[in-house]
Amino acid sequence: MPATFAMPSLGDVTVPLSTFIRPRCRHYFSGRPERSNYRARRYDFPGIPVVMPLVRAFLDTCAATESEDYRYLFTLLGSELGNNAIQHTRSGLPGGTYSLVVDRHRDGLHLVCRDNGTAGCAEEGVPVANPNGLGLNAESGRGLALVDAFATDWGSDARGRTHHVWYYLAFDLEGSLWDTRPAA
Repeated sequence: MPATFAMPSLGDVTVPLSTFIRPRCRHYFSGRPERSNYRARRYDFPGIPVVMPLVRAFLDTCAATESEDYRYLFTLLGSELGNNAIQHTRSGLPGGTYSLVVDRHRDGLHLVCRDNGTAGCAEEGVPVANPNGLGLNAESGRGLALVDAFATDWGSDARGRTHHVWYYLAFDLEGSLWDTRPAA
């Protein structure tokens, strides 16, 4: 009978989130509008849920010059795209990554989430908003339903082995479903 060896427990390893930030990009995560006139920002994130606080900090900083409502909404929608990349694409596999690219326009911010695509053919992974995703009893599907409901415009495309899911959020939220001003 061959001898069996028990693998010793290695325990959990905890590293500070700041180790995931490249030093030249620290200002991307400050939450302050110190470089408000940027044209574009891009950051590559590891495809693991533990870095989602960094994703939210990145998105919040990109919208730092805008109203509190705008910052919240931009961060909410962008983190939904990041979560989708981790949960539904190869970006969430060991060693996987995804990129968030923010372009500043005169009237709003445009965000693209570039992920590693799904394991199947390109058409199979094109995301579609779940029409029941905002229902109170829905167990999933809220991410793209939120993007569909609140973004000024959004879309997606598959490019070979990658997906690009994007949205545009106008700075002026007046008239949008997110408009929180009291009714006149």
